[in-house]
Amino acid sequence: MTSFNHIAHSYAEGPPKQVPGLAGLHRMMRLLLEERVPVTGRLLVLGAGGGMELSAFAEAQPQWRFDGVDPSAKMLDAAREATMAWSDRISLHEGKIDIAPEGPFDGATCLLVMHFLPRDERIQTLRELQRRLTPGAPLVLAHMSYDQDEDSRQRWSKRNAAFSASNGMDPVMLENGRQRMLEILPIVPPDDDVALLKDAGFTGIELFYAAFGFRGWVGYAG
Repeated sequence: MTSFNHIAHSYAEGPPKQVPGLAGLHRMMRLLLEERVPVTGRLLVLGAGGGMELSAFAEAQPQWRFDGVDPSAKMLDAAREATMAWSDRISLHEGKIDIAPEGPFDGATCLLVMHFLPRDERIQTLRELQRRLTPGAPLVLAHMSYDQDEDSRQRWSKRNAAFSASNGMDPVMLENGRQRMLEILPIVPPDDDVALLKDAGFTGIELFYAAFGFRGWVGYAG
């Protein structure tokens, strides 16, 4: 197995064991996009490393075109490997939102990204996404989001670790990761997530996914 194949394989194995219903989440995201994105639409995928959602979207929509953005060169290599069948419709960009093409885009996604970003970077990222979208275009996003009192932090992080352990992941590794996550991830409560979307200029915000500490919303560029 090449190094790129190994990275892609490792990524494909990990998130489905950690994010409940990940394949269904990809399908729901696509269905929400399809409500407004035209058949020949252009989409921005923030956090495109690994290529899982790019693959799911490109396979289902043969005329959509994509710009994928990710700060990790290795994860972009994995995405490039995973999406070779649709490479004529996918452009990949290394960096954060500021290096993304200006668009305009007919829709955007941001999966498993926001819980890594401090609040000031999170609102700036949402604003940059919003201004790259055509009016009324959807943003579909999902990430960790739960109340941040200590009882809630412990309860939901343990539940998520238990889910991953039930899928065969190492409990010791998971506990170490859980403790590290509690120390470093700037997760915000769901109400704050919605408020940040509104502050960034999104309207019609609706919750469409909630699973063991992860939540997903759709909103529309104002």
